[in-house]
Amino acid sequence: MIDAEAAAPIVTRQSERKVILASSLGTVFEWYDFYLYGLLATVISAQFFSGVNETTGFIFALAAFAAGFAVRPFGAVVFGRIGDLVGRKNTFLVTMGLMGASTFLVGLLPSYASIGVAAPILLVVLRLVQGLALGGEYGGAATYVAEHAPEGKRGLFTSFIQTTATLGLFAALGVVIVIRSAMGEAAFADWGWRIPFLISIVLLGISLWIRLQLEESPVFRQMKAEGTTSKAPLTEAFGRWVNLKWVLVALFGAVAGQAVVWYTGQFYALFFLEKTLKVDGAAANILIAIALALGTPFFILFGWLSDKVGRKPIILTGCALAALTYFPVFQMLTAAANPALAEAQARAPVVVFAHPETCSFQFDPIGRTSFDRTGCDIAKSALARAGIPYANEDGPYDGRALVRVGDEDIPVIDKAQFGAALTPALAAAGYPPKADPAAIDKPLVVAILFYLVLLVTMVYGPIAALLVELFPSRIRYTAMSLPYHIGNGWFGGFLPTTAFAMVAATGNIYYGLWYPVIVAVITLVVGLLFLPETFRRSIHQ
Repeated sequence: MIDAEAAAPIVTRQSERKVILASSLGTVFEWYDFYLYGLLATVISAQFFSGVNETTGFIFALAAFAAGFAVRPFGAVVFGRIGDLVGRKNTFLVTMGLMGASTFLVGLLPSYASIGVAAPILLVVLRLVQGLALGGEYGGAATYVAEHAPEGKRGLFTSFIQTTATLGLFAALGVVIVIRSAMGEAAFADWGWRIPFLISIVLLGISLWIRLQLEESPVFRQMKAEGTTSKAPLTEAFGRWVNLKWVLVALFGAVAGQAVVWYTGQFYALFFLEKTLKVDGAAANILIAIALALGTPFFILFGWLSDKVGRKPIILTGCALAALTYFPVFQMLTAAANPALAEAQARAPVVVFAHPETCSFQFDPIGRTSFDRTGCDIAKSALARAGIPYANEDGPYDGRALVRVGDEDIPVIDKAQFGAALTPALAAAGYPPKADPAAIDKPLVVAILFYLVLLVTMVYGPIAALLVELFPSRIRYTAMSLPYHIGNGWFGGFLPTTAFAMVAATGNIYYGLWYPVIVAVITLVVGLLFLPETFRRSIHQ
């Protein structure tokens, strides 16, 4: 047990601000780096995955985005162990350097057209390095700030770290919007997308300089002085049931739900606007940016509130609201952002009638499947390329498929015939090739996106304080980092890829929402039954 009085930080308002500012700015930079890729998934799909069909290329681009999340738990284990052995400060200096270097190199990568399959391979390698670095960053920053915070203010102090993910996304959005607007879509898609990655080297230098001014956390200094640091933090954290059980409770009773709400409210909403609802990329970025700007202060509010009423009720309420409202909210988003598509879906739904055995899953990992073997494949491939939602119904029709657009039936005889018949049928039914900018109800879209971000702030604002308080000081960096990054790296990071694959498989543009809804419900149940309230615990132990 650490002497709480000796380990308690001696803070002034100036030192409080310095700790929060330095830790937060560095973490903002890392999130900026990490999320640039997500914002530019559509452009990167064209640059690095042009050897496959468009639907597969986009899913591959999302999969490469998810690859960075896949390795985050490994980064948490590696750097968490180092942080508990040698200190919080030096560890997150290393992670920042790795993140900055790999982001800069993404901006220099040749495209698929230049070097073929080596391009996406190199891209994925750099994403993996980013994921490893981020896996070590968050736990260090959250632990460092919490161990400087006065008793009763950990929720407030660590909520500033919680804003960094959104601020990093907001910064990335701002840079992308400015560059995109200044040079135009064509030049941006050709080479301008590289600029946001390249300028990150400047941010890296500034952030490293700021963090070098910090001292080690008082809790870690006290443990070091007393010789009570862990000699084997991995074994202590995950090899002993007394600690491992809280890792599992933290994962399934808090972080998994927090993660899917976070990625649905910020990334999936952006992808849904741009890819499914066909809103212009720059316009979608601006709408999301406005919602983020309005929502970001609520991270602080809910962090502060969690110091008063507890972490658990706020996080679980956010999960419950997400599970109850996602389907109607995304339907409202469709009607507000692309009313012509919503009206066409209601007035003239598209149905593919075919025997299930004749239908392939519309995903081509090697770019060699033409999807023209059967009438069902021809129909679904054409509808996927056009971005048209559809339903599936069993109907053998003597081995042929038939597509119904409203009241018009189109038999699928061959690819050329079907393509020639489908386009005018969709136009007659009112299906738009893209969202009409003049028809977008921008205030309503922003209000919907703000609601989604508000749910994010509820689940994310108190989570760092909760995780810090669950684990003892000697293994805190390691123990809290793993459930956080499994939750956010796997449950959250794979959400866009999984959800869009579910949409591609079914043709239902809302089907992918089942993924976050189910995970949020699991977290709600596990959290209610097993998650303890921690906001009055001492962290000097």
